[in-house]
Amino acid sequence: MRKILIPTDFSENSMNAIKYATELFKYNRAEIYLLHAFADEVYDAKSRLANEIFDDLQKKTLAKTKAALENFREKIVDFSPNPKHNIHTIAEFGLLVDSVNDWVEKENIDVVVMGTKGETADKKITFGTNTLQVIKYVKCPVLAIPVVFGDVHPKNILFPTDYQLPYKRRELKLVSSIAKCFVSKVDFLYVSKFSSLSLRQQDNKNFLEASFCDNQISFKQENGTDVTKAINTFVIENPIDMLIMVNTRHSYLENILYQSTIEKIGLHIDIPFLVLQNLAR
Repeated sequence: MRKILIPTDFSENSMNAIKYATELFKYNRAEIYLLHAFADEVYDAKSRLANEIFDDLQKKTLAKTKAALENFREKIVDFSPNPKHNIHTIAEFGLLVDSVNDWVEKENIDVVVMGTKGETADKKITFGTNTLQVIKYVKCPVLAIPVVFGDVHPKNILFPTDYQLPYKRRELKLVSSIAKCFVSKVDFLYVSKFSSLSLRQQDNKNFLEASFCDNQISFKQENGTDVTKAINTFVIENPIDMLIMVNTRHSYLENILYQSTIEKIGLHIDIPFLVLQNLAR
């Protein structure tokens, strides 16, 4: 069984992510949790309100959120009537990242799914603020879905790796099961100017190979040091349907998330992006 948490702001982008998730996991028994954390909405108005009015606003926002979530739930059942899926709604007075982390721990969530952008859908940016915060700080794999993405069946998956750190079996099992459902090919891409691997790297590569023994996989190396260019080129030259990366200390992805913006780095992500957190859970 899969446990899937989907934060929503009730935007079209959010609904697109929900549709993608229900199709991606249509073959799995799944508990799907729709979450809307609304503390920011209430706090935005707090400075202008007396305490009594603020409390009343909080109650009204809770009621409105519950109604909106139920409306979303009914829409999901209409377009994806899957008897394998149970859909739950969570309306919570809390901050997004805190609420997501709380429910990840409480329900032992396998993956968080959300749109790359929220209600604003600024075309100049790759990821909205909320999505970036969730990718950075939530202790669970996060699958970010672009605003416009048609085919939900990931036939070709790109997984860049430097083989430096051992991966967590549970996270790899998630990827392997997705690939198995859709008979996907997984390409592991190693970018380095060195042709040989260290003993540690070879051990980690062997672990990857063993973890994906039931899948079609390939190991490729791009000579050089420009990881961004190698990823962009591979995505352009191959029909890649999903990109997978690991957010861990001193990793390429961490450098993007914490030291600059994805736009400045030049990594162009317009396909579903699964971020593994490499945490034991």
